[in-house]
Amino acid sequence: MKHLLKLLDMSGEEIIEVLNLADQLKYETKHGIEHHRLKGKCLGMIFEKSSTRTRVSFEVGINQLGGYAVVLSSDGSQIGRGEPVQDTARVLSRYVDGIMIRTFGQDEVEALAEYGSVPVINGLTDFCHPCQVLADLMTVREFKGTLEGLKMCFIGDGNNMMNSLIVGGLKVGMAVSVACPEGYRPPQEILDFAKGYDCFELTDDPMTAAKDADVVITDVWTSMGQEEERQKREAAFAGYCIDEKLMAQAKEDAMVQHCLPAHRGEEISAEVFEAHAKYIFEEAENRLHAQKAVLVKTMGE
Repeated sequence: MKHLLKLLDMSGEEIIEVLNLADQLKYETKHGIEHHRLKGKCLGMIFEKSSTRTRVSFEVGINQLGGYAVVLSSDGSQIGRGEPVQDTARVLSRYVDGIMIRTFGQDEVEALAEYGSVPVINGLTDFCHPCQVLADLMTVREFKGTLEGLKMCFIGDGNNMMNSLIVGGLKVGMAVSVACPEGYRPPQEILDFAKGYDCFELTDDPMTAAKDADVVITDVWTSMGQEEERQKREAAFAGYCIDEKLMAQAKEDAMVQHCLPAHRGEEISAEVFEAHAKYIFEEAENRLHAQKAVLVKTMGE
């Protein structure tokens, strides 16, 4: 595994391999077993978008693996002054053993991988969020015992989360149903991929999408960089809140996931959030373990 740029690049078997390693690393962490698989290695972390979970989980993760991190923000480096990404890639490759980047354009991540000579990990772009979805799949399997044959439902914006959940869920054998308003659907590249699966459903009706779901997932309606669209989006997504009425459509033992931060009363009700908090915060923790597995797979093998 040279890079993690998007889940479209991975096979279902490769995703499961990452999840299996993540489970192992989580067990070792919980039992105080050191696993310095990346001893002395340096991860360069580039942040052009603000971060809590990505920043902390990657920095803690590389430290637990015996390495260390160097953090670059766009306003404190030449990236923010217009240095071409291909130059940044070639320079950083001479200093660090791997690069994690959290940015806007997927093309920037792809260019880092093309021009650099070290592994590149996508910490988030507007197109996809592979690290988060690996943690989501890890969490679902942890509580449900399997992924294959389950129905995953995502309700909300056709954003980076929906894109990666569609790809990741279908590749590991899940049925995937998504609900989003007209005008907020996933990009054609994702829909073209999903056409190859009979177990994919796209609808504008949240109740239909949630029918008999094992897992119900949502995300904020207004992502970073879309703040000016907030009022328009709130109007478009009226009726898309995961509340008790919607959860009544899902299976009785359905679990809820949210990548956080959550806006209670908008995309999810406070009641549903608190009822499923044990799943949501386990999901947040699993960012650490899933990303450690990605670090080992890219920087250590």
